[in-house]
Amino acid sequence: MFKVAELLKVTRGRLISGNTALNVGGISIDSRTVKKGEAFLAIKGDNFDGHDFIGDVIKKGVSCIIVQNEARKEGVTTIIRVKDTVKALGDIARAHREKFKDIPVIAVTGSNGKTTTKDMIAWVLAGKFNVLKNEGTKNNHIGLPLALLQLKRSYDIAVLEVGTNHFGEVEYLSSIARPNIGVITNIGQSHLEHFRNLEGVFKEKIGLIKNLEYPAVAVLNADDVFLRREVYKKRKPPFVVGAGIKSKCDFCASEISPSGVNTSLVLLKARHRGHPEAACGNPPLTRFTLNKRFEFALSALGYYNIYNSLLAIAVGRIFGLGYRHIARRLSGFRLPKGRLNFLEIKGVGFIDDTYNSNPLSMQQALGALRNYKNSGRKILVMGDMLELGEQSVALHAEAIKQALKFVDAIITVGDLTRDSLRTIGAKNNKIFTCQASSEAGRVLFERIGVKPGDVVLVKGSRRMKMEEVFTEAPANNGYIG
Repeated sequence: MFKVAELLKVTRGRLISGNTALNVGGISIDSRTVKKGEAFLAIKGDNFDGHDFIGDVIKKGVSCIIVQNEARKEGVTTIIRVKDTVKALGDIARAHREKFKDIPVIAVTGSNGKTTTKDMIAWVLAGKFNVLKNEGTKNNHIGLPLALLQLKRSYDIAVLEVGTNHFGEVEYLSSIARPNIGVITNIGQSHLEHFRNLEGVFKEKIGLIKNLEYPAVAVLNADDVFLRREVYKKRKPPFVVGAGIKSKCDFCASEISPSGVNTSLVLLKARHRGHPEAACGNPPLTRFTLNKRFEFALSALGYYNIYNSLLAIAVGRIFGLGYRHIARRLSGFRLPKGRLNFLEIKGVGFIDDTYNSNPLSMQQALGALRNYKNSGRKILVMGDMLELGEQSVALHAEAIKQALKFVDAIITVGDLTRDSLRTIGAKNNKIFTCQASSEAGRVLFERIGVKPGDVVLVKGSRRMKMEEVFTEAPANNGYIG
């Protein structure tokens, strides 16, 4: 993959010992999985410091070690010292990307729906191409470079998710990936602790399209109030493609309707209007017409998944895929775990949106719960939404006020949700407060006692571990297997 001389050049490192002509078979930051002949890059993380495991990787026969601290020399052919090993990882990934400039890279960012949209795009393209993608949410200054280092000649396209929680990270990561196509899902109230307001979020996200390589195409949500500005600027480069429901744009969905039919029936006509969240069955099915001509079906709950699919359709068309092919691929797509997954167990519906939460995604999930047709109660289990800064309590209060308009019970988890109840004076017998998600699970299954016909939305920020709500389900009642 690299010679030591190349690593020295791209990282601006200093050779402590070894041979600059030595070949390095790969780059690893994990002492448990590093292979003989690879370079081990010692990164200091929140929980572990790679420098502590240098002795272990020496025994495994690594050919090179890249460090930012002092390192023992015995048994190692080559040692490179750099100022910052995390930055060095990005530098190496950027240089690797330059070796494959003819392989197009698609980068996806936004406040909500990044992972789903990235996976949808990869799924659509994989019907014809060999696609590399970063797995899960490995979208930061470590995960993205590591994914990019997997790029090789056998791949036709790479699809990478770009995450951020500080100013400058999107532009930095896109400068590494050098994407040809940039996709932005939306601009919402996420990480306000650092971005302060929506204008700050927009300023950060739009950095993605500043580093686009030829042909420099931006695929944007035309209904988003901030991204709409870019859609209609008509500036080049980048060439901007818009996708939406409410706006006149390149890829426009209409005739949105629910259905309980099998997902293989992709090309059914959707003639009655309505909201897709009203879909029933397992899994729910959303149908819509694209540009008043082509019919699509999704095995997905949630109005906003139409936006995610429109962005995927746009990218598929850019790569020459036909509408019928794209429709067939999307009909078989399954949402990533913890992202508005619908489960029906013993007659009780569970909307599992436990992966993460912010005000926009909470609003979207509440819409799915509100419009879902069921015969029993609607219940919200809401965990704290983190990293919202000074607006935290007010934003939690607004979400709870919206939920109180239609839910039969709310279980809150955490300090922020509890404090917001005080500000709105919400005191009634349908609100339960908890400190931990496991406690919320006991309240749900024991005190409230869910019954067939009920539907429960479970949602909160990642650190709230909302998936633990489900671990409290009594196995002997059939809620868990």
